[in-house]
Amino acid sequence: MNPLQERFNDQIYKIEVSDIRKFDERVSPIEGMLKLTLGAPDFNTPDHIKEAAIEAINNNESHYTGMAGAIQLRGAASEFLKKKYSLSYDPINEILVTIGATEAISASLLAILNPGDKILVPSPIFPGYEPLITLSQATPIFIDTSVNGFVLTPQMIEDTMIEHGSSVKAIILNYPTNPTGVTYTREEVKALAEVLKKHGLFVISDEIYSELTYDNEHVSIAEYLREQTILINGLSKSHAMTGWRIGFIFAPKELTAQIIKVHQYLVTCATSISQKAALAALTVGIDDALPMKKEYQKRRDYLYEELIQLGFEVARPNGAFYLFAKIPKEYIQNSMDFCVDLAEKNKLALIPGSAFGDAGEGYIRLSYAASMENLVEAVKRLKSYTLSHSKTV
Repeated sequence: MNPLQERFNDQIYKIEVSDIRKFDERVSPIEGMLKLTLGAPDFNTPDHIKEAAIEAINNNESHYTGMAGAIQLRGAASEFLKKKYSLSYDPINEILVTIGATEAISASLLAILNPGDKILVPSPIFPGYEPLITLSQATPIFIDTSVNGFVLTPQMIEDTMIEHGSSVKAIILNYPTNPTGVTYTREEVKALAEVLKKHGLFVISDEIYSELTYDNEHVSIAEYLREQTILINGLSKSHAMTGWRIGFIFAPKELTAQIIKVHQYLVTCATSISQKAALAALTVGIDDALPMKKEYQKRRDYLYEELIQLGFEVARPNGAFYLFAKIPKEYIQNSMDFCVDLAEKNKLALIPGSAFGDAGEGYIRLSYAASMENLVEAVKRLKSYTLSHSKTV
């Protein structure tokens, strides 16, 4: 054993690679596997965005931008948010361009958390938040939303604050939500804002799926709670640009001034070529998400109805591109065991709900960021599995 192995940061031993990635890697080598696992759009990046990047390369625009990102891009991001969500942020000192939403989350958490702090985390939730909280030597306080159709309520926050009190510094919100696809109405957002204002918490609001909201308009909590909110967004989902790694932080200038220090030492700045592509995405391609959203909605409707017919209880998603389904009682109830069994026997890979926290156990997540042809085949394989293995193990 390498003698240095035991000399890492103590917190590193408390975190693991996410079960999403581990499970995906586990089943990927199986020949003929059909995967509805990762949250990556199956659409290609629009051509006009790619052409903007190629032009930037040919023009040798390969140098550092400012730490906060190119001012033209920050200006475009400001206009995008104003047009789409009626939000106003100064591109000079209230917007940061980040390496995807992931780095935005990392920089924000590192900037606000001290050892011993507590942060509220509605669950089930994307597993990328908890390890960053742990590395900051803070403690996540999970709020189980499965008892309320995966919708966080003001009363849930109040009850948790009574128990944990002044040591709670922040809350993470993610909506439309990964893994459930559930989102919030204007009335629900306003009610959450009122209770969070009362307690003076930082609100890290990850709204990366905002452009993929189906049945109602997306309402940012920053509309009601601007001074406390660190708003995170990006282009990975809205413009099918996962690999380009462009995200944004929008926050009051007093908060941005501190977060940019962390951002600088983590990454210096976002990739210059990707920033040029992002500028095209937010201007010429301001509505690029609309045709994708229309197709996702068709897929959602198809998959939702099929799963209901197969006996799965499903939270109807109003955004993102996931279905979160409760495993019927007659099948294997451990979600990891269920997904492994399904993958090995019927070559269909879904993500076990346990990957999203204890509140996700007993559920499975299906990503419909896949062609309709693949979704039809996936339903066929799932139906075959249910007919052949309809027993509790």
